[in-house]
Amino acid sequence: MASGFFALLDDIGALMDDVASMAKISTKKTAGILGDDLAVNAEKASGFVASRELPVLWAITKGSFVNKLIILPVAFLLSAFLPVAVTVVLILGGIYLAYEGAEKVYEYLVPHPHKTENVSKENLSEGEILELEKSKIKSAVVTDFILSVEIVIIALGSVIGIPLLNQILVVTIVALIATVGVYGIVALIVRMDDFGYSLINFNDKDKSISDFFGHLLVNALPWVIKSLGVIGTIALLLVAGGIFIHNLDFLHHFLETWPSLIREFIVGVAFGFVALLVFAGIKKVVGLIRK
Repeated sequence: MASGFFALLDDIGALMDDVASMAKISTKKTAGILGDDLAVNAEKASGFVASRELPVLWAITKGSFVNKLIILPVAFLLSAFLPVAVTVVLILGGIYLAYEGAEKVYEYLVPHPHKTENVSKENLSEGEILELEKSKIKSAVVTDFILSVEIVIIALGSVIGIPLLNQILVVTIVALIATVGVYGIVALIVRMDDFGYSLINFNDKDKSISDFFGHLLVNALPWVIKSLGVIGTIALLLVAGGIFIHNLDFLHHFLETWPSLIREFIVGVAFGFVALLVFAGIKKVVGLIRK
């Protein structure tokens, strides 16, 4: 009886070792999207009154957990009964990621005006401010849903072929890391300036150490968010390129002597700009039909 119990513990230990190992690999594969997720949510969670930043971020985090609860069971059912669908969704997701990355590169290379919401919060009532917050939270949760689908599918794609229980454990761990890790870091980022101002007001001395670090944090926040945006864009194209190279047979030997990072980036950019052109063409055709 005792030997059977210890054998069970040994099996559980071996299973957890396998899960930890696979979770590490899957997390690396989803790192690109996590970088973009971080950049997007840091931007969406900022711009509120300091006292409302964390409550808004917590509301988005809860929405992210709900998204995972919807996505994970569907993904596991597909993996169990229609595994080919995981590959199809993975490639479609890769096209979306490549398109998003290429669109950001295009907007940087060919600047053009954007529609901006010039809403003065000073003239809004408390109820109107709360409605504005709800609108931004809803937008952030929808964006999170799209990125969460990609994170789960890429994580699932990296563990296809192993037992279903291992798949469930690995992908669930990656999804939890994605939510807790991303929103935990976003919380630190959006509070950087407030912590900086606290350091500046820590004492009345001019040019003190606290003043130096306070100004450093305040001035660094816009650069941190911009840097995350650039890193996220590059990561999107790398992740997309990796998806195409590993899942499309005709790309297996494309530039195979080149370093994998350059190879994946080139493929990601190529697919992204093709997707960008196709989408622009469809948009024009739809516009002409409506006329």
